[in-house]
Amino acid sequence: MSSRYASQRPRRGHRLVPWSGIVLRLALFMSLLAAASCSTSESSPTATAAPAEAAKDPAAARKLIAAGAVVLDVRTPDEYGFGHLDNASNIPVDQLATRLPEVARLTGADTTRPIVVYCASGRRAAKAKRALDQAGYTNVVNGGDLDDLR
Repeated sequence: MSSRYASQRPRRGHRLVPWSGIVLRLALFMSLLAAASCSTSESSPTATAAPAEAAKDPAAARKLIAAGAVVLDVRTPDEYGFGHLDNASNIPVDQLATRLPEVARLTGADTTRPIVVYCASGRRAAKAKRALDQAGYTNVVNGGDLDDLR
């Protein structure tokens, strides 16, 4: 074997595959290309519709609360214990799907009755709003966080 190929000698137990470097580079390039194509700035209508539906609207929420809307605090019971709106019922967002009968009782089984959801930042309230929308409630507002509604 000439000295030109000495650095390419396979280690003990390994075989030298001449195309492996090219294949690895091609695979890396393809995966980077695929990742870049997934993060384009153009978005589909469904991708923009969900955040817009769940966007917090504290001003509208305060008006609905004043008019008698059902108010759901979707934080944990511990968070609820540290302070909440006087008329709020605590149904943590991760329990919402199993506690929909309780929501129906609070709304008098009226799926058009206004419901205001809030949490600590608005993120869990957005998730709760989407879940209630999917359950057929048509007038759900993300009030954002507790401080937005005080």
